[in-house]
Amino acid sequence: RRPVLAVEGLSLAFGGTVAFAEVDLAVGAGEIHAVIGPNGAGKSSLINAITGLYAPQAGRVRIGEAAFARVPSGRLAALGVARTFQNLALFTGLSVRDNVLSGLAAARKAGLAAQILGLPAARREARAHREAAEAVIEELGLAAVAGRPAGSLPYGLQKRVELARALVARPRLLLLDEPMAGMTATEKDAMTGFIRAAQARSGAAIVLIEHDIGVVMRLSDRVTVLDHGRH
Repeated sequence: RRPVLAVEGLSLAFGGTVAFAEVDLAVGAGEIHAVIGPNGAGKSSLINAITGLYAPQAGRVRIGEAAFARVPSGRLAALGVARTFQNLALFTGLSVRDNVLSGLAAARKAGLAAQILGLPAARREARAHREAAEAVIEELGLAAVAGRPAGSLPYGLQKRVELARALVARPRLLLLDEPMAGMTATEKDAMTGFIRAAQARSGAAIVLIEHDIGVVMRLSDRVTVLDHGRH
């Protein structure tokens, strides 16, 4: 069975500096695959290449049946891909609910005119999106803060909001770039449970970048080690 994600001989350099070289990995549905290594090993650069933010010099990325020399970042949602970022990328002035809803923006099919006019198809879509957002907010224990501005929440909760936004479209491939960085041990335990539960519900393939080896061992089915850009 074809993996959800296959990275084949992928290499990336900036000027004369190699970020990573000839990386291969494959992640199947329902699998959590961790990528670990020291700072500067190329872990976040790998995720940025998988999502098309960086253009690799060699190799290709397969997402399901589709193969790319450079993944079209504008098509990630259509390809069933979602991600979180190493540094929070929330809309801090918007509510938790609106941040989560923003994860469905690319899934919107009703045109702007239909939304403005409140046509039935647009109303049905908006209702379905609200229901999806409320479901994932409930699943991640965010219901009590759903109406609060995301920027007003403690850091650990903000990281959970970002996970909710990535999960709301029910991606088949989820890329988590240090989802527990800066968290307390208690927050990490909670987040580990949320990721495991989300994976069990969705059957998604997950790529996890994480420095905490204890977390990696609890969550991961397989591990790739990057060191100086090689594995």
